[in-house]
Amino acid sequence: MTEIPFVVSPEWLSEHLNDPQVVIVDCRFSLADPELGRQQYKTSHIPGAHHLDLNRDLSSPVGKYGGRHPLPNPTELGAKLAAIGINWQETLAVAYDDSRFAFASRFWWLLRYLGHDKVALLDGGWKSWLSGGYPVTDALPMPKLGKFVPEVRSRLVVDIDAVKSRQVPPQVILVDSREADRYRGEREPIDPIAGHIPGAVNYPWQDVTDELGRLRSVTEQKQRWSGVESAEEIMVYCGSGVTACVNLLSLEIAGINTGKLYAGSWSDWCATILDPAQ
Repeated sequence: MTEIPFVVSPEWLSEHLNDPQVVIVDCRFSLADPELGRQQYKTSHIPGAHHLDLNRDLSSPVGKYGGRHPLPNPTELGAKLAAIGINWQETLAVAYDDSRFAFASRFWWLLRYLGHDKVALLDGGWKSWLSGGYPVTDALPMPKLGKFVPEVRSRLVVDIDAVKSRQVPPQVILVDSREADRYRGEREPIDPIAGHIPGAVNYPWQDVTDELGRLRSVTEQKQRWSGVESAEEIMVYCGSGVTACVNLLSLEIAGINTGKLYAGSWSDWCATILDPAQ
């Protein structure tokens, strides 16, 4: 592979199951049942795949601020990536989930945040692997130690102060990645306040893929962002900094590299609003 793809097909992955330069990561997770993804992995997964959990591995413990899924400690995550055989800037990490990239894209973004560009997603995820009739197993992969020393790209993330101070359209665009009804404040199943950050525009993350979880074409991704492509900075958020990464993936595919993650997202914004000291 001379060029790092954003996605790989089930067929390609099936041909590289034994490639020492490829590490597969199962990112299945359920916000409604945090143990479900790990249980699903133990029951059946792609041969050789390791499981990384959104709460345990891809996030830090929840605090007063920082949202429901604070970014993980870079050193700790780097050690976990090394422990599953990922060598920094050498190994191609391929992640999958069964939620239209909702959790696998968080892994994708985190690796790029840590300076590792060799990361791709399985197009269509777990469902596409099963529908293609490819092999599955419940066997855990053999330990394989890699070397991963993060080089954090702090430019890829913003905090609440940046969101408050730098939001000056059209130079800076704030993107809400949640479903339209949550953006409009008609429904809020998780956070204590309904609505959105003032000035934000809505680009639901589900629009990045089709109903089967397959990535829409490059042309469609470019058309989707045509209204904001000239912005100097695009700050993207969701409920807790997870599904916003699907939109950041979409921006990169569209050739727009000005996207940044508001990691705390709406849950962090709500915590600030509700704090009488703020």
